[in-house]
Amino acid sequence: MKLQEKLLQYQQSGRAILAANFYNYETLAGILRAAQAENEPVILQLSESSINYLGLEIAAKLARAALSQFRVQGWLHLDHGATPELAGRCLDAGFDSVMIDGSEKPFEENIKITSQVVKMAEAYGANVEAELGFIAKLGQQHDVDGFTKASQAREFVESTGVNALAVAIGSSHGFYKQEPKLDIGRLMEIRQSTAVPLVLHGASGIPDEMLRDAIRNGIVKVNLATESKNAFMKELKSLLFSTDEIDLRKVFPPAIDAVKEIITHKIRLVSMK
Repeated sequence: MKLQEKLLQYQQSGRAILAANFYNYETLAGILRAAQAENEPVILQLSESSINYLGLEIAAKLARAALSQFRVQGWLHLDHGATPELAGRCLDAGFDSVMIDGSEKPFEENIKITSQVVKMAEAYGANVEAELGFIAKLGQQHDVDGFTKASQAREFVESTGVNALAVAIGSSHGFYKQEPKLDIGRLMEIRQSTAVPLVLHGASGIPDEMLRDAIRNGIVKVNLATESKNAFMKELKSLLFSTDEIDLRKVFPPAIDAVKEIITHKIRLVSMK
């Protein structure tokens, strides 16, 4: 099943699918062990920096081999692709889905580059995600002026033919300095203006019930990166400071388990179990 079909299926059933970033084999294994145990599908995400770190071909083949080994239904997705060129390279490498992020560009330019990637992806039958509005990245501040407007969302989707849309409703990337507050009313307006599946970025740190409320009101794909990466590193640091062990095969497994634990919780949460 193509990812765009799965997103529509989940939209109709009032559920969401977890999209989790991985950075190496260990974080990938933690994600897939959780998905396997819960018998739920998952989207594996790679950012440009992770692709540069692992190498595009290695990263894509690693994800495919791991999905097969763990027998998990999953899709490989480019997270926050900055250029059509990168999206094209990922499509050539066999990615099921790509995100083109023109959210910090003028509205018309965002439409232009998104339309370009949508057209490019047609030959591959791939899903395309875009972002509209301002979702703060690490070190950036956000305010309501940057939230996605329902009227623009409708125009953007109709103009580009994009399959999924990441919306700005109060979330941000990285850790929150204070408890986030999602604008569910704004989300409902966007949902009423367009039938395209909606995506929530910056799910790390959002209270469980607030996240469920967002899913009930139109969020179909939930992105997670910071919480799982933090869980891995905290556990690994704790082990390294308490042992002289040099065998990586002995110090990594508890860190993998830490990723599995947080991913298991998030999968249960977004699948509305």
